[in-house]
Amino acid sequence: MIDLEPLTINGSELKLPLIISGPCSAETEEQTLKTARELASYGIKIFRAGIWKPRTKPGGFEGIGEEGLKWLKRVKEETGMYTATEVATSAHVKAALREGVDILWIGARTTANPFAMQEIADALRESNADIPVLVKNPVNPDLELWIGAMERLNNAGIKKLGAIHRGFSAYGKHLYRNMPQWHIPIELKRRMPNLPIIHDPSHVGGKRELVMPLSQQALDMGFDGLIIESHCDPDCAWSDKTQQITPDVLNYILNTLVYRDETSTTESLNLLRQQIDTIDNELLEILNKRMRISREIGQYKKEHRMPVFQVDRHDNIMQSRVKTAKEMGMSEDFMKTILSAIHEESVRVQINILNSRQ
Repeated sequence: MIDLEPLTINGSELKLPLIISGPCSAETEEQTLKTARELASYGIKIFRAGIWKPRTKPGGFEGIGEEGLKWLKRVKEETGMYTATEVATSAHVKAALREGVDILWIGARTTANPFAMQEIADALRESNADIPVLVKNPVNPDLELWIGAMERLNNAGIKKLGAIHRGFSAYGKHLYRNMPQWHIPIELKRRMPNLPIIHDPSHVGGKRELVMPLSQQALDMGFDGLIIESHCDPDCAWSDKTQQITPDVLNYILNTLVYRDETSTTESLNLLRQQIDTIDNELLEILNKRMRISREIGQYKKEHRMPVFQVDRHDNIMQSRVKTAKEMGMSEDFMKTILSAIHEESVRVQINILNSRQ
């Protein structure tokens, strides 16, 4: 069990929804301060910037290094903003704490490495750190690995923990840079309801035009904040320029987003939920009937020595049902997922019949 405390800095509790913004990388002192001043003018309270940048291949810009921590210190002194940066080693932790960084976050690659996480946890314990630490989800969709990373930090005495949902890697070309797989952070919230979860639309989308819709979707789903990459001149950024936006665009987005009011009356909502409960029970009854028929089909195939899987039948069902679902206004991907799950269970039931001794 993870022991959590509210996210506070110097005794002041951070207000939710949390908005964190700043460039992917601190490139120069001028770029860092210019971006920070513009963000501060729009009321942003937490400034993020990468100091050490893990790159997939050597040769890319890997961060300015410890020199950039001095720039973050100047940001805090000149604007009053809190500062945040990513750490991946014990040396990073010690340097960031020494220069007064207010919030640390753990990147996706580091979260996926238990040895690296333990090294960071040990460094935080040795430093007697009492600051918020935000943990990005691992690159692969592994909830237990995500939770395990936070448990290591918690065991080291870090109570001010938060999670960052930045999406999950997937092979091939997709709409998103990293697939959101919303069900994973939702399950994390179900298991750890007091854990703040912040969405990272910059890394999920990978494109500027996706920042706003992804941010709205996250807020609609009850996320506790956003971490958005913002650069004073994103087209000239040294890293991830396609997903960064200007501070004025960020300001427009934040003022356009709809923030849901959890204190509103839920009487009408409860009536709708009751209808959902009734329909779900009806769906279970229908699925149960379908599986009973699948068992009868399995028995028939066993008696007549027929194979379980028949490609033509499967393809015809998928095409016709998906077509009908689309005409009814439902998502093609959603219906394919549902039908595939039902088909897999039907095949499993029939194989059990064929392998039975009766």
